[in-house]
Amino acid sequence: MIRDYNREKAVAYAQKWALGANPEFYHFGGLGGDCTNFVSQCLLAGQAEMNYSSNGWFYINSYNRSASWSGVNFLQNFLLTKDRVGPFGEVKNLESLEKGDLIFLRQNPLRFNHSVIISKIENGQIFVCAHSDDSLDRSLSTYNFIELQAVHIIGTKTL
Repeated sequence: MIRDYNREKAVAYAQKWALGANPEFYHFGGLGGDCTNFVSQCLLAGQAEMNYSSNGWFYINSYNRSASWSGVNFLQNFLLTKDRVGPFGEVKNLESLEKGDLIFLRQNPLRFNHSVIISKIENGQIFVCAHSDDSLDRSLSTYNFIELQAVHIIGTKTL
């Protein structure tokens, strides 16, 4: 069964916690960055269902979580695999995105290394919320990057 993604709840969470850390989740700021952990929290707030399998998407605590919960490339791969429980999406062009969709940035030559969530779109300009470099409604155009991947969240598969 597929459940709708609640974009409004995901964005409300992103805007509430963009400049601070929800104490219910560990903040990975000193351990390589908190961006994907924050984006995963936003997905969860948007009604995404956790997948507790070994290759799933889940958070129990800082030591018991999936790689896809806090790793940029792991979340990208998880979201683009549509045959398992949890949130899923598809790669789209920037013009097709909506609030609550995700953008992955490649800021170094080796790999994508930053995750952001779209908080608003005004006159064709995309604004995002993010952690690591904590940002509330920051214009995407202010980021330096080599490449981006835009992922439209379709919904979440449930058991």
